Amino acid sequence: MNKIHLLFTSAVLLLSCNYTLAQDSDVFKQARKNNRLFKFNKELRYTTIGIGINAINYFGDLAPRPGNLSTDISFTRAGFGVMANHRIGSRVFLRGSFNWATMKGDDFESADLDDPESRDRYARNLQFRNTIFELSGTAIFDLIRNHGFYVKRALFTPYIFAGVAVFHHNPQAKVPEVDLNGIPLENAGDWVDLHPLGTEGQNNDASDVEAYHKVQFSIPAGFGVRLKLNKNFDLAFEMGYRILFFDYIDDVSSEYPDYGLLDSDLARTLSGRAGEPIAVVSGDERNADLLQVLEQSRTTYVGVDNNTYSVVSDNLPGVRRGDRNDNDLYIVTSLQLTYVLGSPIGKPKFR
Repeated sequence: MNKIHLLFTSAVLLLSCNYTLAQDSDVFKQARKNNRLFKFNKELRYTTIGIGINAINYFGDLAPRPGNLSTDISFTRAGFGVMANHRIGSRVFLRGSFNWATMKGDDFESADLDDPESRDRYARNLQFRNTIFELSGTAIFDLIRNHGFYVKRALFTPYIFAGVAVFHHNPQAKVPEVDLNGIPLENAGDWVDLHPLGTEGQNNDASDVEAYHKVQFSIPAGFGVRLKLNKNFDLAFEMGYRILFFDYIDDVSSEYPDYGLLDSDLARTLSGRAGEPIAVVSGDERNADLLQVLEQSRTTYVGVDNNTYSVVSDNLPGVRRGDRNDNDLYIVTSLQLTYVLGSPIGKPKFR
């Protein structure tokens, strides 16, 4: 999937550059022929509004394999966006947008027990879902100039964009039937918020793990192509990365905590799930041979709260739970329909 994505991106950029050079060459040849100097003025500005249907792909600690280029394409999730674009130059738009997105990850579904690099993820057995509400401001740079009014824009315009976004997120996990001690949980089967539980010890002053915030910043950056349908409508295909500055969009980043740092049995249950016999989301049974090995490794320790906890070795304090050295990210692939509000049309003024 990554090789295909890289080849597709390279091909689009190469074609865009060639097309841009050809278009610009024609424009300047015509300019020299007419002995005119093109200037962009406020009369050529215009605004568009639009909607987008998005596909979200998550890259993070619950991806199928280690590395920030791994994702489970079957977990592609839908999103929706609205936007307004304002043209301020012959190549430049400023865009404000609101996007709603969902994402999920599940070790049981994504990890391959037969892959040595993926086996530990299958044993880890974590899962999450998250909903994103994003406000962003971006600058769009068209690779083809438009020196005239909006009706003169090119039929096909490749572009690149970058900006800044602020978003709200709230990772959740599904509660199993019983806790670590085999006691039934009253909210079994419910999706619960993970942030207040502090599953890696974030909510305890004795822990060195800092709590993450549900409001975060990101850098949206990517490329797209815009097709002119008629005088007022454009259709665009866009692929944009969301570069994040934290590693908890999936509530996973560092090591398993001392369970004495967690303040509830629910937090402990959702922190270390390697010993669960059932994959909680699908309801399928997990690999019996692996579970037997995990149970044989079960041990006890005394937590910082002086209580004794029984866990499989994979969930002992200090064992790697995620990779704090690689921040999460996600990709938004969007199909957008925009409408040009327009401006008074007259003859361009060249000075």
